[in-house]
Amino acid sequence: MILFVSDLHLSPRAPGATALFLGFLAGRARAADELYILGDLFEAWIGDDDIDDPHHAAIAAALRAAAGSGLAISLLRGNRDFLLGPDFAAAAGVRLIDDPTVLSADGWQFVLSHGDALCLDDDAYMAFRAQVRDPAWQAALLQKPRAERRAIAAKMRAASEASQRGHPGADLQAVATEDFLRQHGYATFIHGHTHLPAKHDHIIDGIHVERWTLADWREDRGECLVWNGLALEREAVAAPS
Repeated sequence: MILFVSDLHLSPRAPGATALFLGFLAGRARAADELYILGDLFEAWIGDDDIDDPHHAAIAAALRAAAGSGLAISLLRGNRDFLLGPDFAAAAGVRLIDDPTVLSADGWQFVLSHGDALCLDDDAYMAFRAQVRDPAWQAALLQKPRAERRAIAAKMRAASEASQRGHPGADLQAVATEDFLRQHGYATFIHGHTHLPAKHDHIIDGIHVERWTLADWREDRGECLVWNGLALEREAVAAPS
């Protein structure tokens, strides 16, 4: 069994979502063989040297405990936690994977991505994405003191929230998505980023291709997508009663 989640946006400002995820790692997730986190595990990540923050340390410890139980955890960077690196991966017992990643399982093929690279209609976001994914920009940012990086991250969050208010519900660009599906052999596409959970049915070159958009997590609910070896199913993640 394989589980997929994304867009948890964990932070001290979201204690409910953090508690949901910790409970998920300690319980439901351990019944699976693999867990894929497809971006934005954290609301912001300013560098692996911030892992000693108590909130971050608790999440890393929970991930490591779940991995120690036999759950294979793979993590893909999103637009909020693009600075996650090997030190965090080692501390959390997870494997960092590329965006996109092709996954073959039980005779089925999936292509996994955060999804933001296909939001080509949002020019402002694509310019931002190009900047923050530039290795030279990242290296310069990581040289700054942590306090300054936190202030920069807060400013980025505020700008992102303002942009989302101006462009609610922006989905992936249709033509780019079709090209992406064709390029990856018509594999079932699983992604996050848009916070618009849905199952889309694409017909590409006469071939039916499924695209599943993962749900974001909130203070009172989460969701995982489950591959049971035969089909994909959505499953709610709720707080213990």
